[in-house]
Amino acid sequence: MATRINTGGSKAAPQKTKPPARVAGPVPQIPVTEVFPVIEDGLWPAKAVEGESFPVRATVFRDGHDAYAAEAVLTNPNGTDTMRARMHEIGIGLDRFEAWLLPKRPGDWTFRVESWSDPYTTWLHDAGIKIPAGIDVEVTLMEGAKVLKRAIAGEAIQNPTQKPLPAAAAKTLRTAIKKLTDTTLTPEKRLEAGTKPQVVRVFNDYPLRDLIGASRAYKLQVDRERALTGAWYEIFPRSIGAHKTGDGEWVSGTLRSAAADLDRIAGMGFNVVYLTPIHPIGTTFRKGRNNTLTAEPGDPGSPYGIGSAAGGHDTIHPDLGDFSDFDWFVAQARDRDMEVALDIALQCSPDHPWVTEHPEWFKRRADGSIAYAENPPKKYQDIYPLSFDEDPEGLYRAIKAVLELWIKHGVTIFRVDNPHTKPVAFWQRLLAEMHLAHPQVLFLAEAFTRPAMMRTLAEVGFHQSYTYFAWRNNPWELGEYLRELAEDTAHFLRPTFWPTTHDILTQVMVDGGENAYLMRAVLAATGSPTWGIYSGYELVENVQRPGFEEAIDNEKYEFKPREYDSIRAVAISKMLQTLNRARAEHPALQRLRNLTIHETTHDDVLCFSKHLDAWESPNGHADTVIVLVNMNPHWRATGEVHLDLSRLGIPAPGADSGWTVMRVRDLLDGQVYDWGARNYFDLDPALRVAHVFAVENL
Repeated sequence: MATRINTGGSKAAPQKTKPPARVAGPVPQIPVTEVFPVIEDGLWPAKAVEGESFPVRATVFRDGHDAYAAEAVLTNPNGTDTMRARMHEIGIGLDRFEAWLLPKRPGDWTFRVESWSDPYTTWLHDAGIKIPAGIDVEVTLMEGAKVLKRAIAGEAIQNPTQKPLPAAAAKTLRTAIKKLTDTTLTPEKRLEAGTKPQVVRVFNDYPLRDLIGASRAYKLQVDRERALTGAWYEIFPRSIGAHKTGDGEWVSGTLRSAAADLDRIAGMGFNVVYLTPIHPIGTTFRKGRNNTLTAEPGDPGSPYGIGSAAGGHDTIHPDLGDFSDFDWFVAQARDRDMEVALDIALQCSPDHPWVTEHPEWFKRRADGSIAYAENPPKKYQDIYPLSFDEDPEGLYRAIKAVLELWIKHGVTIFRVDNPHTKPVAFWQRLLAEMHLAHPQVLFLAEAFTRPAMMRTLAEVGFHQSYTYFAWRNNPWELGEYLRELAEDTAHFLRPTFWPTTHDILTQVMVDGGENAYLMRAVLAATGSPTWGIYSGYELVENVQRPGFEEAIDNEKYEFKPREYDSIRAVAISKMLQTLNRARAEHPALQRLRNLTIHETTHDDVLCFSKHLDAWESPNGHADTVIVLVNMNPHWRATGEVHLDLSRLGIPAPGADSGWTVMRVRDLLDGQVYDWGARNYFDLDPALRVAHVFAVENL
């Protein structure tokens, strides 16, 4: 029987729809808002490294006029609170507070901000007004005694965590209470007893915390120190030891011949040796010298055209050796305190086994052919990009298996080529799983791309990132960029500075020659905790391929053995060694967040400092380095630098008038100077491109 539907008559009363309930965390009675460092409201962890302090900021305020306070709290991976730091106001009138925390080992930490009402500071303020004015004198003094008694007993309002004072602190307060309540003394003497420095110190060390509350706990990924600090040296292994036979035929270098250069590289102070891809190279559409479309007999092809009948990403080019040779290379590097970083380029030559085994992993054009890589006007017919559209799970498993293989063979760092051409969701998943399985393994993003992608790749898990350093070539724009990296993005993006790469040769390096190479090395080595050079830097290889911002006779397409015994190469090698020694000896240069830009009177000169307080220094001593660079490789620059001494940890009376307050030693040549707030400089590139001063009398 069909159901009858009533379409007429009286209408039913409309149903009231309840508005959706708001889901929100409880607000502490002393509210804590706008917490930093937080990424996407805590969806992804902020970054830190072992031994590096980081700032915690929050907006903290309250109703009424009573005093309040806040504290940043650091919790280790075991769930134990390991550090508390009292927060201090940094935006007067804005209720913005800051403290610095220092995690001491890698792991998945958290931090939070606690707030509380501060009854002693409230009484201190009120009594300081009322007693001199003769208002409510006896009641006010009684209230002070009551606060001190509460502190001794540990009786805080709505705070079960408050503990009684240690015996010595309690004794100090009892002495004060006795005088606060002694009516034979004048009100001024009684007030003095409750406000003595000893009493204030007790409440600074053991505050009475009423109405305690807290923000939620925010995630903090603390990585090992190499995630922040390192000196990289890039090589094409096939070039080292490559030679021609008597018939003019090239013979490739090998992993074992490349290892013969490790002593020289380590001797310059580099602690990461970075290998461009070492996999088999395809022959279909193989590029010739300088990216020509036709390879001549003997042209080795680009190592980024990965894959041949010999194998793909899980294989070593037969000319370079096999896995036993690779294991030996890794062991030789470790014997010299160097880590091996391997280039991972997630792309294939037309001859890669994946092309025939998994055609669904590549995009096809309208004519049925597989789309090759392009970066107009550059074309890479020898490279097929991977596509994650059809079989993302299968491709994911294959890539993860490749990484696991190389980790098994001792790779601890991956330099990832063009990560911005792969889905962010892929990287988020992969890096999260790698972090759980191999927290010691690091990933560097070679993402020379737009800021949003570069920043997001860092946020979802890349430990380090290439930067725009190579294209910041005047003091103002580089100074602003250094400040941005140190202050605005340090909680998720760790920069690496490269003056040149095998793909990048900027005009300043072409025009400036040896002076530019020296100048940019100083800036890279001191401006960022991680920096690197591409082999051949010592030889000032600065001739561009016409129409392109890259070197002529590019090593990507040919063998390039080098001799490093020329006068120029020796001089630049010595500078690189000096810079790396300075970085090793001065922990201030191993940190990112401690940078200050200082004013100079010359438009071509950049000055910045890096300062580390004793409490956060690994050797227990404060450390300050001042860097002064003439960024014009052609012209002499003279003028004054005006130092903000407060940022160097030097509260010097008379400093504003330029009085001598410190002795500085130039780490580049050993010369010693007496400096103050205002200092003369003379930087002639023909003689010196920079000063790198260590402050000796902190």
